[in-house]
Amino acid sequence: MNALLVKDEALRIEALNQYEVLNAAPDPVLDDITRLAAQVCNTPVAAISLIGSDRIWVKSRYGIESTEVSLGSLPCETTIMGDTVYEISDARNDPDYAPDGIQMDGRAYRFYAGAPLTTPGGVSIGALLVLDHPSRMLSPEEASALDILARQVITRLELNARIRLMDRAARSRQRVESALTVERNFVSAVLDTVGALVAVFDPAGRVVRFNRACEIASGYDFHSLVGRYVWDKVIPRQDVPDAIETFERIRSGNFPTSFENQWLNRDGSLRRIAWSATALLDTQGQVAFIIATGIDVTTQRSAEATLRESEARYRQIVEGSLGMVCTHDLRGNLLSINTHGASTLGRAVEEIVGHSLGEFIESDQRPGIENYLNTISETGEAQGMLRLLHADGEVRVVAYRNKLIAVAGRSPYVLGFGVDISEQVRAEGRLRDLTRQSDSILESVGDGIYGIDLDGNVTVVNAAAAQMLGYKPDEILGRNMHQLVHHTRADGTPYPEEACPIRKSLTNFDTVRISDEVFWRKDGTSFPVEYVARPQIDMHSSDTGGAKAVGVVVAFTDTTERRALDRMKDEFISTVSHELRTPLTSLRGALGLLSGGALAARPEKMQQMLDIAISNTDRLVRLVNDILDLERISSGKTEFHSTMCSAEDLLRRAAGVQQARAPKPNIRIFFAAHGVNVWADPDRVMQTLNNLISNAIKFSPPGSEIHLTARNLDENEALIEVRDQGRGIPADKLEHIFERFQQGDSSDSRALGGTGLGLAICRSIVQQHGGRIWATSEVDKGTTFHFTLPTRPSNNLR
Repeated sequence: MNALLVKDEALRIEALNQYEVLNAAPDPVLDDITRLAAQVCNTPVAAISLIGSDRIWVKSRYGIESTEVSLGSLPCETTIMGDTVYEISDARNDPDYAPDGIQMDGRAYRFYAGAPLTTPGGVSIGALLVLDHPSRMLSPEEASALDILARQVITRLELNARIRLMDRAARSRQRVESALTVERNFVSAVLDTVGALVAVFDPAGRVVRFNRACEIASGYDFHSLVGRYVWDKVIPRQDVPDAIETFERIRSGNFPTSFENQWLNRDGSLRRIAWSATALLDTQGQVAFIIATGIDVTTQRSAEATLRESEARYRQIVEGSLGMVCTHDLRGNLLSINTHGASTLGRAVEEIVGHSLGEFIESDQRPGIENYLNTISETGEAQGMLRLLHADGEVRVVAYRNKLIAVAGRSPYVLGFGVDISEQVRAEGRLRDLTRQSDSILESVGDGIYGIDLDGNVTVVNAAAAQMLGYKPDEILGRNMHQLVHHTRADGTPYPEEACPIRKSLTNFDTVRISDEVFWRKDGTSFPVEYVARPQIDMHSSDTGGAKAVGVVVAFTDTTERRALDRMKDEFISTVSHELRTPLTSLRGALGLLSGGALAARPEKMQQMLDIAISNTDRLVRLVNDILDLERISSGKTEFHSTMCSAEDLLRRAAGVQQARAPKPNIRIFFAAHGVNVWADPDRVMQTLNNLISNAIKFSPPGSEIHLTARNLDENEALIEVRDQGRGIPADKLEHIFERFQQGDSSDSRALGGTGLGLAICRSIVQQHGGRIWATSEVDKGTTFHFTLPTRPSNNLR
């Protein structure tokens, strides 16, 4: 690089002075070169800058108004440091012009390209520059053209300088013609080197210049068209009026302008050309030439037409789809949606496009959008279900399958296809609800329920049935129910399946009710059952064209407790009838004698009858009180007032009460409870002790002993015992004596009196305290009743 380009500013100022260019009038040729530079480089701004000592002079300009700018405003000073085209693709990233870019006339430009203006003596005096708003780079052809134009600027300056040095009066015309020749040669060279179509026309529309690209597009060489109207040869006949009208607009001052037209090639083919045209004016401001630069866009327009046709078919398919078809970017913003998809949400297309997916998704599902976007970005696809909000607030369930689409030259996007399955989901939900309701009913019913198919195999069974039969539900499902639980009659004889009423219901379509059969448990024991079997009927069987049995549902009940209750009821009626009839009979006889006056003369006999009536009345009162008392305690209606009390004091009081009731002769009662305290209701414990001691006295022979004891089992529980020396209770009766109306022998109520409720009352009272009660006995040696009570308020020993 010549050192003068960098260091010797004096040489540059001297060269500028020699050219006499800084204060010279505008040079149309330089303006034309500037405008041509803008057209060739396809930029909105071009200028010839000259670097002075204190500013940059804008000698010629296109697209800007400024005639001078301060040093450093343009990269020209950097441009003259080299001998080739200097470019800045994005001035916002250049440290000298960041962050706003290059500022001219209040506008910002990102792209700069400049060719140094170097004199034949090697001094760079400025630059031929172009500016553009977007970031870009020149093509090699454009850079070469700019460099050539820069040399032509110097050529023009040199020419002007030489003309001035010559005889300005006599030889000015000769020098101007020489300069024009150079210019024409330059223009020809430039035109034939660029890839764009360049054509020059005179004001009448005749061809003046035609570059090589135009020859290729038209099929004619320059000499075939020069001096002829362009529409004579290369414009299709039907397009000639439009071509003439366009030319007239340009000639009338409507320039620069852009337009497209068709050229008819010599071989008959049509080419589509996109033009940008402007006018060159003479010194009087009249149009001297019209310059048009064009690009052959035939292939591009054909591809665009094919694309539009493809897009039309695609849109027709999309719009005709009964599904939801949409696209969105990788941030979830909707780019498009078909009409059916928008109507699925009760909205118009424009109400959805441009909005985020999250706006149409239930709030509780919105956190999942980020996971969905990450999944489709990483894997390229995603599928599932979305709960979308309809415009009326209803939720629509859409099953989707989406794919990531990546196209070169544009941002990737997601293509989504969905189907509205709301009705299906709701139907499935109703079916699930019905199934759960059916299952809940089956599980909540206390009766056993099972269903069998035509082969007798179990298809459904509830927990109650499995529990009654001693199986787990899984052990029953799929097995033949008759062979499993109904194989034998109550008397032990085999029960053939063909004789089973359940099996017969399949053929006669009748509901069967049976109350006297047995089912067999897993452990081999049987229990009495009552069951109802109802066939399941398909009223629209495709095989028969009518009704057909498809299975049987059986509901059964274990009647063991009911039969026991029936027996208890009979015994209760027998006991209560005896207990009521006996005192009532005595009471009626005594009162009858008194009312008839038969004992009026015998006062002592009358008193005896009154005593009998009072005694039997008391017996009836006790029976009624025991029944009512047991019911209140068992149902929890009786309040218990627990307190810490001495077991010894309770035993002493209970023994005193029984001895005061004139017990059997010579029966002695002993008690011992040293230091035992219980947390209990004293009155209810006394009631329990009185019942137990009364029973002990009742079943003890004269001269025997009754022992009352209390001791601590541990720190939480105490044990109280009532032991007699009576005849004892058989072992098989020990568990039943605490039930209602039960005694060691059913004849006891008749021989010794009593309701059979005393021990049941004792059990209820002890259980209400959180304790336990039981009996141990040896026949002919005596019986001991045991019960426990808590020793602390917080204990619950049940």
